[in-house]
Amino acid sequence: MRNIISFFILLFIHIGSFAQYVEHVNPFIGSSNFGTTNPGAIVPRGMVSVTPFNVSGSDKNTFDKDARWWSTPYSSENSYLTGFSHVNLSGVGCPDLGVIILMPTTGKVNADPKEYGSLIEKQEAEPGYYKTHLSKYNIKSEVSATQRTGISRFTFPEGKSNILLNLGLGLTNETGAMIHIVNNQEIEGSRMTGSFCYNDGSERLVYFVARFNKPAETFGTWKKMPKMQAEAAWSQTSGQYKYYKNYQDKIMGNDVGAYFSFNTKANEQIVVEIGVSYVSIANARLNLDTESNQFDFEKTRKQASGDWHEALSRIQVEGGTDDQKTIFYTALYHTQIHPNIINDVNGQYPAMESFEIKESKDCNRYTVFSLWDTYRNYHPLMSLVYPNEQLDMVRSMTDMYKESGWLPKWELNSRETYVMEGDPAIPVIVDTYLRGLKDFDVETAYEAMYKSATTEGKNNKLRPDIDHYLAEGYVPLKEEFDNSVSHALEYYIADWNLAQFAKALDKKDDYKKFIKQSLAYKNYYDTEFQMFRPKLANGQFLKNFKPKQGENFEPSPGFHEGTAWQYAFCVPHDIKGLSKLMGGDKAFINKLQKVFDEDLFDMANEPDIHYPYLFNFVKGEEWRTQKTVRNLIDTHYKNSPDGIPGNDDCGTLSAWLIYSMMGLYPVCPGNMNYAITSPVFDKITIQLDPNYYQGEKLEIISHKKNDNDHLIEKIIWNGKKHPSYFISHNKITKGGRLEFFLKK
Repeated sequence: MRNIISFFILLFIHIGSFAQYVEHVNPFIGSSNFGTTNPGAIVPRGMVSVTPFNVSGSDKNTFDKDARWWSTPYSSENSYLTGFSHVNLSGVGCPDLGVIILMPTTGKVNADPKEYGSLIEKQEAEPGYYKTHLSKYNIKSEVSATQRTGISRFTFPEGKSNILLNLGLGLTNETGAMIHIVNNQEIEGSRMTGSFCYNDGSERLVYFVARFNKPAETFGTWKKMPKMQAEAAWSQTSGQYKYYKNYQDKIMGNDVGAYFSFNTKANEQIVVEIGVSYVSIANARLNLDTESNQFDFEKTRKQASGDWHEALSRIQVEGGTDDQKTIFYTALYHTQIHPNIINDVNGQYPAMESFEIKESKDCNRYTVFSLWDTYRNYHPLMSLVYPNEQLDMVRSMTDMYKESGWLPKWELNSRETYVMEGDPAIPVIVDTYLRGLKDFDVETAYEAMYKSATTEGKNNKLRPDIDHYLAEGYVPLKEEFDNSVSHALEYYIADWNLAQFAKALDKKDDYKKFIKQSLAYKNYYDTEFQMFRPKLANGQFLKNFKPKQGENFEPSPGFHEGTAWQYAFCVPHDIKGLSKLMGGDKAFINKLQKVFDEDLFDMANEPDIHYPYLFNFVKGEEWRTQKTVRNLIDTHYKNSPDGIPGNDDCGTLSAWLIYSMMGLYPVCPGNMNYAITSPVFDKITIQLDPNYYQGEKLEIISHKKNDNDHLIEKIIWNGKKHPSYFISHNKITKGGRLEFFLKK
């Protein structure tokens, strides 16, 4: 208990001393250039985010009623707002959620978003707060959030003012909703969501309760009717929308909603609070009752800001430009959005796949695991800086196995979407364990990993093509575009991690088995092209192989979302072995340098995200890592909406930036050595959690004569020269000072 109190006292001191954290976050970064982040109001790991929904078009003439082509509720290029959604995803590549949409209007009630939408202007955002002005109605709109509730404050002009709750609009591929007006100050209901990346069978309900700070003078519901019915009853409808004034029975359908109307004075404020749950309406109401500040918007906003101060203060940076601080802290902000909690205030959550109501008593239950992306750098960062949260994530993943029989691959709100490649839960859990975070059901986790790594394909949900892999050491190309090489390369990384886990648990035979499997990547190495090449079941390489095929996300035989070049060094667990295959260190370096010289590297995708750090594996070539990493930071990350080089992938591209600006990078999960590069800032202080690590803090200091100095002359660790361009996790978590002497 003393350690816990001391830790939070330290955090409080740093919050007071370093007020720049929230001020140096720009939530608009990543809202363009396919970053798919948004400026909506959210607290760290919040279930609810209140987000401007504007992806239907730039004005009503370009309104796209099928918003399901978008992966995000908000794009900085668009200005036609149709409301504020309350459950959303950040930094993902496929649509889902973006529902429970609240919209203020004036005048006659109109349920058609093409008609009621408004252009927006004067947008402002900071962590936990967003504001804009609706030019069509002269309404100031402000939103904030708690973990499980959203709060909206609308400042209306004089006259008839309305607040619409639209359950027909959203990003999801599924429709279907229920809405019920409880009284003139409260609405309850549910909305179907699902089919992430167009996968059928993943539908699930989200429940809500909405409350208003004053009674509505009139209220009602609406339902969009099929076109023929609408024409037959034209006198009762406006277009296809049929309205039910003062109607308090439940309304169900694919496009339903409710409206509350008020006669407002000039600048009168109406406040709406919405509680959300994935368990039930009763739990949504409980969440709202528990977390509500009784319509006190400013109190909620200040609480949200304080939560962000605490989360972001784990790392303090000094020196650097304002823009560099902004892109750093915005990246750290983005890592605190997903995974997010799914349990209600009473601990209840829907179990994996079955939706049976379970209860989490001793930890938070997390959801939104984009593991193919996040296993590479995100989760090691969480283990270093946020170990308690990372442990809860591992506990959540292990419980998902207990509930469904399999570890997650790309889990979303207690359903498996089966998106992307490999067996990515394994490196996450193993890496966490090896970093010293062991307080989870280790034996069950090992059982789950062993099952997916050995079960025959017809019975294997995570590795459906495992049979040939187990028998021959590789996955053969069976169809023109089947991603077989990508599958296998991910299995090798997972099996290497499983071998490390087996070794740590003294399972010697399993260690030998999985190490052997992990090194079978050599099956794909083709001496003609000196790189990995798709291989057929008969053992022959694919004919007409084109290593550059797959650029710009075009299909590529054997490879997923990339070219053979972007997978050419994708065996981070055996870089020395790969170098030997390529003809030795000189050939390895020349080939790696070619990737960057000839623009064969893709900063926006994960398989090659570790490439800049591979120069460190050859003595005398480490300067190339320092030069390449600094160039990538300077050219791909900016303090602007297009400031992330592509889809943030639930914080993965942000985690790369954080590590790279601090001068450390985990090249391979399960390997406890960080590759070293030159830091961007003069001083970086990472507050180490004493409940998990021996040290109080890690300080990273840069000594340089000029701002442009970024090549390392020497490294000092705790007063002694450090002889390597790698440093272990165990060493830095004991605390101390890592000093860099830099030159031009």
